[in-house]
Amino acid sequence: MANSNHYQTNPELDLSFERVVDVPPEKIWEAWTTPELLMPWFCPLPWRTVACEIDLRPGGRFHTVMQSPEGQTFPNDGCYLEIIENQKLVWTNALEPGFRPAKPPEASPGHECAEFMMTATIALEPHANGTKYTALVQHADKVARIKHEKMGFHEGWGICLDQLVAIIKQSN
Repeated sequence: MANSNHYQTNPELDLSFERVVDVPPEKIWEAWTTPELLMPWFCPLPWRTVACEIDLRPGGRFHTVMQSPEGQTFPNDGCYLEIIENQKLVWTNALEPGFRPAKPPEASPGHECAEFMMTATIALEPHANGTKYTALVQHADKVARIKHEKMGFHEGWGICLDQLVAIIKQSN
């Protein structure tokens, strides 16, 4: 992953997604860091994000509640690790706000993401056509990485990025 001079990706443990999109990094950053802008695109439809709390600072809370098409809700809590405005956003569900260790995830029927710990990085780089958008998700073990990939990591993150870009373009 570019911009990650202190971390080597491990294909056995990590998943990544990269695409160039025709919107500026500042608009993508705003959509990632403003709750009312994040909620409309953050999970692939027909799933929805029905609540979001962002305390944008290292150790701050990143909290979302996703809702299935059947109406079940699934809270997700995490902690921001690194924030470089308009460039890089890193968070994990392995820590709670204030860098407190998270309790092991409990099985959450219908919401498999809650069943494993992960650290996610979004990197934004200016590009002639807009932004080079890179997502990296690190997993603790190969089983979690395989499970996340089989859940549709690439397709789901791609749909979310498409939704994000469409919303940015609608607001211009």
